[in-house]
Amino acid sequence: MLIRPFFKNTNNRRRMGTLMLMVLLGAMGALAAQEPCESGQYTRSGECCVQCQPGEGVVRKCGAKQTGCAQCLDSETYSENYSHTEPCLPCTQCTGLLRMVTPCTDTNDAICACDYGYYLSRLSGQCEPCTMCPLGYGVMAGCEGTHDTVCEECMEDTFSDQESSLDPCLPCTICEEGVELELQACTPSSDTVCHDPFFASVSPPPSLGPSPLSFTEGSRPESTHSPSPTESGTTASSTKVLTHGFNENLIPIYCSILAAVVVGLVAYIIFKRCGTAASKTSKVPTTAQ
Repeated sequence: MLIRPFFKNTNNRRRMGTLMLMVLLGAMGALAAQEPCESGQYTRSGECCVQCQPGEGVVRKCGAKQTGCAQCLDSETYSENYSHTEPCLPCTQCTGLLRMVTPCTDTNDAICACDYGYYLSRLSGQCEPCTMCPLGYGVMAGCEGTHDTVCEECMEDTFSDQESSLDPCLPCTICEEGVELELQACTPSSDTVCHDPFFASVSPPPSLGPSPLSFTEGSRPESTHSPSPTESGTTASSTKVLTHGFNENLIPIYCSILAAVVVGLVAYIIFKRCGTAASKTSKVPTTAQ
């Protein structure tokens, strides 16, 4: 008689456990079937708040009513992300030492960079002028973005003869062997100086004096005093002036030779025609009397 109630209570407990398990599974299935709320916020009526897409801003926040969205103005305002709280933001203005790299659209803000010849310093957060590499140094890494110029010393067979934030060390000039003479070797701050003797200026004989026409305006001597060859720069300038006068004196000579050739050619043509006419006259037969 005592065994039957024990088995009866056990059966009831099993039935209750099975029923609770079914209810729990049903609730979980209902929650899984429901779409997730991406915004994570709901209206007062329990509706999931809508998110405004990129290019749109919130004009009415979600709460008593659903989220209100409006299109951003191109080149004036923008919105980059999905949001149910953020309005359209004003576009960044590239002013002063900043230049525009990418314009502002309704979905992206403008991108600015420091103007050419400047870089954005990480220390000051402002545009600073690029470092100029001094003489004897060339650019190893250019100045751009947030990086200043990186200079390197010009090694053997390279040079840099001017301050620059752009130019690297340049290779030295090599004088043509057997033709040019090396007057000055290449250094880190200057290029090789070569001289071709075949293109040197022709100096007139020492007996020839400077022609009056050889002195140009600004270089005519103010007195008859002839400067000493030891004075600085006098020898080079005198040679140039004498060479200029000698070249001018050759022009009349060339003209005279050309005129003589033309006159000789004309005389030859006249002589040839006269000879031909005379030979034709001598061959004419005489008529019988």
